[in-house]
Amino acid sequence: MADMKDELKKEFEKATAYELTDHDIERARLLLGIDLAARDNEQIHTATADNIRTFAYGCGNDNPLHCDPEYAESTRWGGVIAPTMMAGVVNRPMLGDALDADIKAQTKSVFRGIHVFISGGEWLFYRPIYPGDTLYSFTGAETLEVQPSEFAGRKVNRITRQVKINQRAEIVAVYRYREILTERKTAREKGKYSKLEPAKYDDEAIAKIDEIYAQDVPRGADRWYFEDAVVGAPLRPSASGPLTTTDIVTFHAGGYGWVPYGLRVGRYWHKNRKRIAPFYIKNENGIPDVAQRLHWDSAWAQAIGNPMAYDYGVMRENYVYRYLTDLAGDDGWVYRQYDEIRKFNYMGDVQFISGEITGKREDAGLNLVDVKVKMTNQRGEDTLLCDASIALPSKHKPVLLPEPPAELKERAIRMMARHWELNAARRRGKS
Repeated sequence: MADMKDELKKEFEKATAYELTDHDIERARLLLGIDLAARDNEQIHTATADNIRTFAYGCGNDNPLHCDPEYAESTRWGGVIAPTMMAGVVNRPMLGDALDADIKAQTKSVFRGIHVFISGGEWLFYRPIYPGDTLYSFTGAETLEVQPSEFAGRKVNRITRQVKINQRAEIVAVYRYREILTERKTAREKGKYSKLEPAKYDDEAIAKIDEIYAQDVPRGADRWYFEDAVVGAPLRPSASGPLTTTDIVTFHAGGYGWVPYGLRVGRYWHKNRKRIAPFYIKNENGIPDVAQRLHWDSAWAQAIGNPMAYDYGVMRENYVYRYLTDLAGDDGWVYRQYDEIRKFNYMGDVQFISGEITGKREDAGLNLVDVKVKMTNQRGEDTLLCDASIALPSKHKPVLLPEPPAELKERAIRMMARHWELNAARRRGKS
C-alpha cells in the first residue's frame, strides 16, 4: 500500500506541473463569442430505438416513452423519442469554416494539463429526437471569469454554448454549460473534503431507499393539466443511488465520454496517448491511464485531494431530467432545466430528490409550470439545485413545442447549409 501511494504521489507531482496562468486566461478570452462547427466524433451519430433505450437505462430511466416502441406508438409522439438531454452525447462531425489562423496560433494548447469539471448549466429543449435523427452542433465560449475557490485557491468559470441541430437544420436543444478549471496541485493541497468517510448501509437503510423507488413511477398517459398545478405544492419524492462504480460504467455504456478526451482501448489507446499525452497519468503499476479515472479509481481521486471517487456532474443533470420528464407525463414537455452542482457526489452517496411548484405562467402560447428541485445526500447536504419549466397541456388545448429565437434559427440554417456545401465539395474532390 505504501509503494502504491508513493508511485501515485510521483505521478501526481508530474501531473501538477501545469499551472493556471494569467497568460492562458488572456489567451482564452480571444475565443469568446466565436461559434465553430463541432467536429466531435461521438460514439453515437444517429439516434436509434436501441441506443435511445441504452442511454435511458444508463441514466436509470425506464420510462416506456423512451424504451418501449409498442407503448410509445400510442402517445402523441407516435413512437419512441429520446430523453432530449441525450442530445449531449449524440453528434456527427460538422463541417464549417475554420478558426482564424492567427487566433488558432495564439490559443494553441490553452489550459493544457489543467483540471476541468462541469458544475452545471442550462438546457433549453425545443424538439424531440426520433430514431433516425442525426445531430450536429456548433459551439463557442460565451463568458470567462476568474474567481476565488475554497477548493483550489482560484478557478476559471467559463460558460460555453452548444447548439444541437438535426439533419433538417431544426434546433433540438441549446446547452450552456459551466466549466470550472483548477490546478490539480492546489486542489490537493487544500484537501478540504479529504476526511469524509464512505457511506455505509444496512438492510433497513436500503429498504427505505427501495420504498422511495417503488413509489416513483412515470406519470405516463395520466395527463397533468396546467389548471391542476398548484403553486406551493410539493413534488413527489425520488432518489438516485447509492452511487457505485457500476453507475459510472453504465453511464459510459449509454454513450457518454467519447469526446473530447475519450476512453480508448488497445491501439486506439496508444494513438490517443500520442495525441493528448498530459491526459494520461501512470497508475500504481506504471500503466498510463486517463486522468478522469478519478470517477472510478478512489486511489487516484485521493491523490488529487478527494476522499474517494465521485460521479460526473452531468450524470446528476440526467437524473434530474428523468425526474422532470416522469412528472410531465407523455403529453408534457420539459422546456428548461437550469442546475447548479454544489457538492461532489462520492461513491456510496445517495441523492434524495425533492421539489415544489413555484409558479404558473403563459408565455408565447405555452402553459408553463415552474418548479424548484434539489438533490440532498445522506449527510443532509444539498448537492444540486435546479430551476425548471415544464410545458403542460391545458384542458382546452395540447402542449405546443417552444420556438427558438429567430436569429438562432437563421444561424442554424446557415451553419447546416455550409456543412452540406463543404461536404459536397469534399465528395467532388474524392470522385
